[in-house]
Amino acid sequence: MKCYQSLWGRKVSCKTVAQQSVISYCRGRRLIPAPKRGEIVRQIGDALRQKIKVLGSLVSLEMGKIFVEGVGEVQEYVDVCDYAVGLSRMIGGPILPSERPGHALIEQWNPVGLVGIITAFNFPVAVYGWNSAIAMICGNACLWKGAPTTSLISVAVTKIIAKVLEDNRVPGAVCSLVCGGADIGTAMARDERMDLLSFTGSTKVGKQVALMVQERFGRSLLELGGNNAIIVFEDADLNLVIPSALFAAVGTAGQRCTTARRLFLQESIHDEVVAKLAKAYAQVRIGDPWDSDTLYGPLHTKEAVKMFLDAVEQAKQQGGSVVCGGKVINRPGNYVEPTIVTGLPHNAPIVHTETFAPILYVLKFKEEEEVFAWNNEVKQGLSSSIFTKDLGRIFRWLGPKGSDCGIVNVNIPTSGAEIGGAFGGEKHTGGGRESGSDSWKLYMRRSTCTINYSKNLPLAQGIKFQ
Repeated sequence: MKCYQSLWGRKVSCKTVAQQSVISYCRGRRLIPAPKRGEIVRQIGDALRQKIKVLGSLVSLEMGKIFVEGVGEVQEYVDVCDYAVGLSRMIGGPILPSERPGHALIEQWNPVGLVGIITAFNFPVAVYGWNSAIAMICGNACLWKGAPTTSLISVAVTKIIAKVLEDNRVPGAVCSLVCGGADIGTAMARDERMDLLSFTGSTKVGKQVALMVQERFGRSLLELGGNNAIIVFEDADLNLVIPSALFAAVGTAGQRCTTARRLFLQESIHDEVVAKLAKAYAQVRIGDPWDSDTLYGPLHTKEAVKMFLDAVEQAKQQGGSVVCGGKVINRPGNYVEPTIVTGLPHNAPIVHTETFAPILYVLKFKEEEEVFAWNNEVKQGLSSSIFTKDLGRIFRWLGPKGSDCGIVNVNIPTSGAEIGGAFGGEKHTGGGRESGSDSWKLYMRRSTCTINYSKNLPLAQGIKFQ
């Protein structure tokens, strides 16, 4: 086993850290009452809140997103901690009516044990927060592998959490960190002691992770790619459409899993919306992510710049026209121009390809039925949105013949989800759910329990066995 750097600055193996996490868990965290665990998570949220600007700056430095987005990401972790505190007093199963006299039928929920969390570069804090805060109030230990390119923020967050844990006489190893590449992720996926593995990343790698975990009959939570669409009907309020499309396509330099990559416009408003959107793109302030005036920073790596250029070239070859952008910006760093492409058919290969870059494909449509089908025809099913004032259309969009995505919005962008709802998607997005709603159930195991408090032994379904 290749060694890697642990939280404590020592070279240790993945096996050693997994053992430390499991031992810490088994020594009593699962026996601490859930509200007490919630109190510790509340303190973690307060500790993050006290250092929110410093941590936001570090996110911006390593990832490249603008400072306000970096701070917002840490705020998201704080918000999840607040949510988890209340949840710690609410988790549990129902008491069900038994068909047998003198019997009680209940659901009992217990921690799964050790939760492995593999996060991506684009949200190096928030995604860990979604998982760890909920996992901890459920009574689990966590083993975190952050992205190799954002290891500083991973270490900083882990040290803050470890101090809070130790101040509460809980071992810091309950939330352990490992830094490394694909070999570490593979070891986590294959390790049978990993009771749940949460993976956020590309569909390609996620499929490999799912197969490795399933091979050992383990449990996985996958949050993978998205090829998200905004659909604009001719009755839409364009004062909402333009800023929504701009934020969804350009925010985080197009490096969100919920970034809008397809914009469907009804034919009668196509040219007007494209003109207004191009004008808005021209006003995007590009610069240093630490500058408070900047709205748009660099891509994360040089490889991302190459993928951007390759995608623009493919779009041209497949019949697309670049309305604005399409080039590398001549300045230090991985800067590219936010790009709008028109003229492609809805089923062009490049349109069906998720490119993690600020490229927006603008497509025409005529009727509701066809555009709903086009929204659903890509392999991913993460986020989607329509803009309309038609109440009937809104409910058709939300219904069984509407969007097949995990996030289905109306008159708001595809990105910018709140923590109170379950986050995740369908199909090649992986089917996992994190953060709010009943996502906590993924971090626990359910037992159906029947208790006989009578002196008789009736069998279910009226069976007689005498």
